Amino acid sequence: MTIEIRGPVVLPGRREDIELTTLDGLTLVGELALPEAEPVATLVTLHPLPTAGGFMDSHILRKAAARLPAVADLAVLRFNTRGTSSARGTSEGAFDGGRGEAFDVAAAMAFVNERGLPRPWLVGWSFGTELALKYGRDHAIEGMILLSPPLHRTTPEEVAAWAGVDRPLIVLVPEHDDYLRPAEAAERFAAVPHATLIPVEGGRHLWVGENQTRRVLTEIVAAMNPAALPLPTVWEGPLPGA
Repeated sequence: MTIEIRGPVVLPGRREDIELTTLDGLTLVGELALPEAEPVATLVTLHPLPTAGGFMDSHILRKAAARLPAVADLAVLRFNTRGTSSARGTSEGAFDGGRGEAFDVAAAMAFVNERGLPRPWLVGWSFGTELALKYGRDHAIEGMILLSPPLHRTTPEEVAAWAGVDRPLIVLVPEHDDYLRPAEAAERFAAVPHATLIPVEGGRHLWVGENQTRRVLTEIVAAMNPAALPLPTVWEGPLPGA
């Protein structure tokens, strides 16, 4: 079967529903998507703001899980933070504005360690970037990728603390972002000399459209498994359920 890779297409992989247990006693629901072979690296995804519709199925994260195990040999862990619902179910607890969610990030990283998943990277989108910046330094990650960081809840001190962390920090900033555009982002991240700021021409906060989706996924793979580039636009082979 030959099919264009776009929209809701799901490519082959090993997928399982999972649960995470936080240190404060909550059960969070999620999914782990693995390549057919062993993964070379792991995305630990942190979704956009749940009070504005963000969840583990927010489209960039869903498409990463649908495509990257097959085309880039990456594992993708998605989960709903506390109080967040999706088709997978509802995570226990209630939204805590980025405070209690520290336990959610820790639970995801504990799961990665327990499963022995290789080379974990935090990949945060919008509100998820706030969690990554606040709490990523507490965990053994290989690097961090921020998509559309608003920097609403992250203090200048929390950003500057990354200057002392010898791990890649890659920041994708849409040209037409609703909250933080490239020029301001350059000022806000100037305290982290090794941060790689990537302005995305024509980009918007929600990365709507296949061209923007492919750009984001390409930048993720460029950081985590550049040998898999360029990403294919066509899949030749069987599809799940076909």
